[in-house]
Amino acid sequence: MKDAVMVELAFTRTASEFACSHEFDFFAVYDGHGGSQVANVCKERMHLILAEEVARRWPMIESELGCWENTMVESYRRLDAEVGANKELIICDRIEPGFRETVGSTALAAVVGKKSIIVANCGVSRAVLSRGGTTVALSSDHKPNRPDEMQRIEAAGGKVIESDGYRVWGILNTSRSIGDYKLKPCVICDPEVTITERVQEDEFLILASDGLWDVISNEMACYIVRSCLFAGPTPTDPASLLAKIAISRGSRDNISVIVVQLSTGMRC
Repeated sequence: MKDAVMVELAFTRTASEFACSHEFDFFAVYDGHGGSQVANVCKERMHLILAEEVARRWPMIESELGCWENTMVESYRRLDAEVGANKELIICDRIEPGFRETVGSTALAAVVGKKSIIVANCGVSRAVLSRGGTTVALSSDHKPNRPDEMQRIEAAGGKVIESDGYRVWGILNTSRSIGDYKLKPCVICDPEVTITERVQEDEFLILASDGLWDVISNEMACYIVRSCLFAGPTPTDPASLLAKIAISRGSRDNISVIVVQLSTGMRC
């Protein structure tokens, strides 16, 4: 299992100098490749780094919601640099020398507050919101053959090669990640950030690695979760059910799922 997940409620309390009048919860899915080392570092460090960045920028973030984007981007860059400066974290006897610098991880993080949901995505994991029965994608997959990503890769001197799917230099099937130093600057760590104001109709948020999305659509995933949450007095765990259904549909990748309930009107 190369994936890692992290849930840290009121995560900004980890920054000792944090002076914030609001609480934020942190949820993340990290899909490792080449090994689990970078995904595990992301799990241990991302929310701590982000808490420090929020503390440093508060109260600017409170008064100007758009500041979240720079905060998230800087946090991802710090984490990527931290992993790069401590490569012994990702080197072990089980990794062949020629592949030690192609160890990495996607990083999908969601910060959920009372008024907004901030999603930062770097890679091919995905965040989906159910709003009043309507499915809303809060992230876009960083596939190497996505036109704007392919253009960026080629401008950096790289190539996208079809090899069991489209891959950067025929190696990596995501165009953004933490780590993967051998593939820089074609593969970057900068996330794309979306900021969504919460409304009363928001029901739940799904964060999952591509092992789920390869075989289940956004709409189907939301339908399954809604069915679970509106079930009887002992509803099925929706995250576990999604993973089981993905496996039954032939998913060949690791599957990690987090379901965040946003509506207090649901049973689960």
